[in-house]
Amino acid sequence: MNDYVNLRLNLTPCNPDMTDLLAAYLADAGYESFVADEDGLSAYIPAGKFSENAVTEIINDFPFPTQISIRHEVEEGKDWNEEWEKNYFRPIVIADRCVIHSTFHKDVPEAEYDIVIDPKMAFGTGHHATTSMMVSHILKRDLSGKQVTDMGTGTGILAILSAMRGASSANGIEIDPAAAINARENVALNNQSGRFAGKINVDIHDGDASRLADLPKADLFIANINRNVILADLPLYYDAMKPEGELILSGFYEADIPMIERAAMIYGLYLKETLTYPGDWASCVFKKSEALVF
Repeated sequence: MNDYVNLRLNLTPCNPDMTDLLAAYLADAGYESFVADEDGLSAYIPAGKFSENAVTEIINDFPFPTQISIRHEVEEGKDWNEEWEKNYFRPIVIADRCVIHSTFHKDVPEAEYDIVIDPKMAFGTGHHATTSMMVSHILKRDLSGKQVTDMGTGTGILAILSAMRGASSANGIEIDPAAAINARENVALNNQSGRFAGKINVDIHDGDASRLADLPKADLFIANINRNVILADLPLYYDAMKPEGELILSGFYEADIPMIERAAMIYGLYLKETLTYPGDWASCVFKKSEALVF
């Protein structure tokens, strides 16, 4: 099995917003799993990908007023799913309707939608506020016969739930090759057993937003990424949607909503609904209109 570097970052002061943002930056640098606590963050990356210079750059650019100290050590390869089972990942129920758990969990709560994943990363397990909000939005929509696109699909949870909610097909796009493999594994898990066995029509595509041109137009387009990527790719999202389609976005803070709304209006996307979560995380639902695009 592959060896991993365990990078420990202690923050003074420390709060959940800081550790969430730090984990997002580290994820962009190739880190695969994260464990936050009241003092900071532990992050894990394959030993061959570790770069102390990359960590230094992230710390130097970190926007919060905090002191960050680091240490790292190499951990010998192990069964990382077993580590999740023993220490980190726990079943989660969202909106009293959707339970997310892994194959190794026992005594899983019953729910209308039962999603099985074996995560190879921290994000996309449903425990992060943004994933939880996106699940809540999907649960409120009748997706029968609809076409769904999930940009930055991660573990594939949102695409899988969309298929369970009746979508005729769901396409997930993922830029991280390892995450895309994990998403395909999770799709297969949910097609093998349970109420929706054999009915999970989800395809996972490697790449970035440039892949959207190859896919069918979406009735529902979802993107749980981050503010800067969303702002850069909004015109591509618009082009990838059907007339009167909906766009659900998350991965940013409540303070970012006005900026995202202004940018979205330029491309004919009009704000319908917002949802916020403790820690100032936010999500938005937009409606596509072709009336004032310029």
